[in-house]
Amino acid sequence: MKIHEYQAKAVLRRFGVPVPEGSVAATADEAQAVAVKLKTAKVVVKSQIHAGGRGKGRFVGTSVGGVIVADAAQAGSVAKSMLGNVLVTKQSGPEGRRVSRVLVEEGMSITAEYYLALLLDRAVQAPVFIASAEGGTEIEEVAAARPEAIHKLTVSPITGYQPWMGRKLGFALGIPPALSSSFTKMCGALHAAFFGTDASMIEINPLVQTKDGRILALDAKVSFDDNALYRHPDLVELRDLSEEDPLEVEASKFGLNYIKLDGNIACMVNGAGLAMGTMDIIKHHGGRPANFLDVGGGATKEMVANAFRILLADPHVEAVLINIFGGIMRCDIVAEGVVAAAREVGVKVPIVVRLEGTNVERGREILKTSGLAFRVADGMRDAAEKVVAAAEGR
Repeated sequence: MKIHEYQAKAVLRRFGVPVPEGSVAATADEAQAVAVKLKTAKVVVKSQIHAGGRGKGRFVGTSVGGVIVADAAQAGSVAKSMLGNVLVTKQSGPEGRRVSRVLVEEGMSITAEYYLALLLDRAVQAPVFIASAEGGTEIEEVAAARPEAIHKLTVSPITGYQPWMGRKLGFALGIPPALSSSFTKMCGALHAAFFGTDASMIEINPLVQTKDGRILALDAKVSFDDNALYRHPDLVELRDLSEEDPLEVEASKFGLNYIKLDGNIACMVNGAGLAMGTMDIIKHHGGRPANFLDVGGGATKEMVANAFRILLADPHVEAVLINIFGGIMRCDIVAEGVVAAAREVGVKVPIVVRLEGTNVERGREILKTSGLAFRVADGMRDAAEKVVAAAEGR
């Protein structure tokens, strides 16, 4: 689960991570009131959407960016130019995101910018700090062009964070000795926030050093492990459904793992590994997956039916591939759910089905006798070839 920047900063502040003074606003008047309360000559007005690259992004039909430094007296007018308008960034996609809130913060004199993140690295099965002295830029670009500029430090799950880790990172980044203690303490607070909220990633870009000798998280991005949210009802309340794809929201209501993509071939698969393999083989045969959908190993007939309805609700879908290996999940249960949903929704696109495993013959018989035009495939390659051809109208 992702949250807005202003929410992320509130969470980090709770654990002792220093952040700029500021507050969120939903109207121009509220934004101006925040600016007055800050009592600074300059303020920063930042659009709040679930997408990075806001500073380089642009509002539709304008040259206005998503992050603006302005005189405090102009905070309200700047917020007015943002609120209700659509911001397009590198991460938002061409459709952009509509801005309904802005974060108004104190302006400050910055002497240095850094990148700092803490995330779960499955390769080493431990949290890893990632840091760079080149903050404020795309970290992926820095890693590709200058890998030596990226510093990594693994945190043992047994011993946890130790002060020497902060000192080592600070030395690698060139943090001034006078600020070493503040930086080390901040790294410890970041680690506490990471474990205290069951986060999967905390990214601060940029982390800044100010002229008055402060280390602050100028921007913050936090995502949480969905599987641990039951332990954090306060965090669940931070979820902004308006920032999520409606089909993904609908899928989550039924316990389905669904991610919308930009292709035209819908996929319904059981098991994440098989789902990834299915998308790969579709791409290999020249097709474009429209989604990732894992119905899980123990899905019921109702879950399959709901999954099918969600797939067909995407107007870009021109063909559907159902690829199921029946282990815990029986093939006949899948077939019954698909048939029931197809009859209810009224299918207007070709459907290719590949079934293998428990009760496979019964499942294929249900499809054949349904009276619906299912195309039954023999193996993954045959399924991919059939669904790509169907999507192309062949």
